[in-house]
This record gives sequence, C-alpha cells and structure tokens, in this order.
Amino acid sequence: MSRALTDKLNSLPEDRRARIEARAEELIDQELTLRELRKALDMTQTALAEQLKVGQDTVSRLERRTDMLLSTLDDYVTALGGNLELNVEFPGHRKVRLKSLHETKGNSEAAA
Repeated sequence: MSRALTDKLNSLPEDRRARIEARAEELIDQELTLRELRKALDMTQTALAEQLKVGQDTVSRLERRTDMLLSTLDDYVTALGGNLELNVEFPGHRKVRLKSLHETKGNSEAAA
C-alpha cells in the first residue's frame, strides 16, 4: 500500500522534518526566474531599466525570454548588483568554473 508524501513526512521526527523542509526551501530559493530574482532584490523594472540604459518595456521582454546572449544576461545581473558565474559539469568529473564574462571580455578587448 502506498503512502502520500505528506503522510511520510508527518511520520518523521520533528527535527528531521525541519531539516528536510529547510533543505527544500534552500533548493527552491536557488532556482528563480529573472523576474523573481529582481523582485527578491526589491528592484522595479523601471529602476533596472535605468541601470541598463534601456526602456522598462525592454526589461519586461528580457524577463519573458527563454533564450538570450550570455552578455545580455551578464549585463542584467550586473545591473542588479550581482556577478554572473558559469559552471560546467560532466558526468564523473568535478564542476569547473569558467572564467567570468568580464575576464573574457577584457581579454578579447585587450587582444583586439
């Protein structure tokens, strides 16, 4: 006979259930849309648009996109006050951090 997840969780000791719920919240917090990220940082589309030197409508379109250039995403994150990092994972290997876009941009500009 199968049991519902809530039944299983309710049968666990209180401290174990609290650890599971805290970890679940942590994982959920790690996955946000651009819109959710901006709102979590208490920034309006208008304020972000000013930082990016674009119109508010452009920010709205960016937040709805499912695909964009990494440089565009980097500009968006930087305007929020953050730093974009890229990590690559392959089965059986450790995660590798790629050089930041700023480092890559700087190297490209220096080479040009």
